[in-house]
Amino acid sequence: MTAFTLPGFDLDAFVSATLDEDLGVGLPGGGRDVTSESVIDADARFSGVMDSRDAITVAGLPIASAFFRRLDPAMAVEVLVEEGAQVQPGTKLMRLSGQARAMLTAERSALNTVQHLSGIATMTRTYVDAMGGHATLLDTRKTIPGLRHLEKYATRQGGARNHRMGLWDAAMIKDNHVLVAGGVGPAVARAKAAGVAQVICEVDNLDQIEPALAAGADHLLLDNMGPDTLRQAVALVAGRVPTEASGGVNLQTIGPIAATGVTFVSVGRLTQSAPAADIGLDFTPL
Repeated sequence: MTAFTLPGFDLDAFVSATLDEDLGVGLPGGGRDVTSESVIDADARFSGVMDSRDAITVAGLPIASAFFRRLDPAMAVEVLVEEGAQVQPGTKLMRLSGQARAMLTAERSALNTVQHLSGIATMTRTYVDAMGGHATLLDTRKTIPGLRHLEKYATRQGGARNHRMGLWDAAMIKDNHVLVAGGVGPAVARAKAAGVAQVICEVDNLDQIEPALAAGADHLLLDNMGPDTLRQAVALVAGRVPTEASGGVNLQTIGPIAATGVTFVSVGRLTQSAPAADIGLDFTPL
């Protein structure tokens, strides 16, 4: 199996920190799985099957594998579906064979990761489908601290494109920046003068579009505009820069919003509100 790599994400550190948290490393009496140690023989071996209980879009299986192999480097792990695959209830996702204690100790960390990331990927795919082929879905920075790279990876598996990864890779001028700078034009001009390569400017009314474009904005975020206003905004921009609809987007509204001609639609709830996917892991003694 090809090693899992993700720019900006340290898989080894994530696996170590997650297992240490569950094992209570550094706490009085911590550093062990008292249940498995007291109930399961040290030489016992298990086989296991991870499967989906619902229709889902899969994300996180290579990370789950890393948890099991951290505790049993010789564990046999067979990933049965590709990342981003859409599967039906009952689909087998992974087969395992190895030390029983290691499998039981890693189980919850592995499942939590796959359930969370697959939940994000599944919700993302639902939104992509609801757009009916119009526009491109973007995620946001509304992620759980420490999990941004993984959560944004999951949105990609669901068919979205990543917005900026953080505060460093693009300027995002919002209402508070505009307030201090004295208007969208001065705010954009300052960012351009500072040499920022990508300047995104939020506008919440049509009158702000021309000043933002005149100052050099590279991308306009059309904030909390209804479909009629969005169509007017797209007409005013006339293809000069990409346009992004944001705010008030849900499964009921995203279709009409995407059909207005905007380039992108961004949705914070993809990472903020996605429910965990229903995924199980059943073991059999060998």
